[in-house]
Amino acid sequence: MKILGIDPGMAIVGYGMIGIEGDNIELLTSGSIQTDKKLSDSARLLEIYNDMCEILEKYKPDCASVEKLFFFKNQKTVIPVAEARGVILMALEKFGIPTYEYTPMEVKQVLTGYGRAEKKEVDQMVHLALQTDNLPKLDDTVDAIAIAICHSRAII
Repeated sequence: MKILGIDPGMAIVGYGMIGIEGDNIELLTSGSIQTDKKLSDSARLLEIYNDMCEILEKYKPDCASVEKLFFFKNQKTVIPVAEARGVILMALEKFGIPTYEYTPMEVKQVLTGYGRAEKKEVDQMVHLALQTDNLPKLDDTVDAIAIAICHSRAII
């Protein structure tokens, strides 16, 4: 089974696809969609949508897990992130990909056993789950991989 994890954002959308075979988890691909701050919001959303459609067409995930907005510290970014989430969900629907949503607290709870775990603890659990020290440098991408791993454990 191929699970695509997505960490939505207007500036950066992180994504990571894992493959599950029995108890084995393998990172198949990961990366980010990065939009230019100088563009209009509508142009940035179109870029996110088009790039997400390319990713879905190329990698053909069996399902996707997307970070769910549940609480936002920065009120200036909550609406753009929600808009980005909307175009991502629309792309997933267009391709008929079953989609599951998890809050950051749920992801932390599943990966570390503690819903208020620090980012470093989540990163360590991603390292352990994939049995590698070679993870992407971008936090958004690692978060997306964590979201995919969370779903893999939720369906077991």
